Amino acid sequence: MSKNEILEKNKDKRTKCMVYTRVMGYHRPVESFNIGKIGEHRQRTYFQEKKGL
Repeated sequence: MSKNEILEKNKDKRTKCMVYTRVMGYHRPVESFNIGKIGEHRQRTYFQEKKGL
């Protein structure tokens, strides 16, 4: 089964997810960003800490 088929099959079970990010010390929903800020948010790279010894 492909990814699209799975998504279509479970369409009625899906809900909207609010994504928040920290901006200037406050947590804000990404949905409320203007076009420039949305583009900047998409280009961000996320820090992944490697495991120690």
